Amino acid sequence: MKNLLKSLLILVTVFLASNAVTAQKTNQKAVIKTTLNCDHCTACETCGMKFKTEMLKIKGVKMYELDDKAMTFTVYYNAKKTNLQKIKEAISKLGYDADEVKADPASVEKLDACCKV
Repeated sequence: MKNLLKSLLILVTVFLASNAVTAQKTNQKAVIKTTLNCDHCTACETCGMKFKTEMLKIKGVKMYELDDKAMTFTVYYNAKKTNLQKIKEAISKLGYDADEVKADPASVEKLDACCKV
């Protein structure tokens, strides 16, 4: 009976450990360089609200941080649901550069005058 319980405990432990390793592989973190042309983009009614609502609408994005001083997005995402290129393209459609992906010109036009290039 003790051997059966030990075997069961070992089996459960291995199962939980393998699930934790799998979850770690799907959760990714990326730092994406952008360009902000004003000092208040995150507080701006147009741009700030766009960051807050649209970034989390990107499929697979779990959380993001915008560092306006360093001009970077730190994005936490599920690699099974999206990839880094799709996230960069979505940021571009918000009107901002995302590393090598340049901001979509039509989206830039929708930004407040102070936030445009």
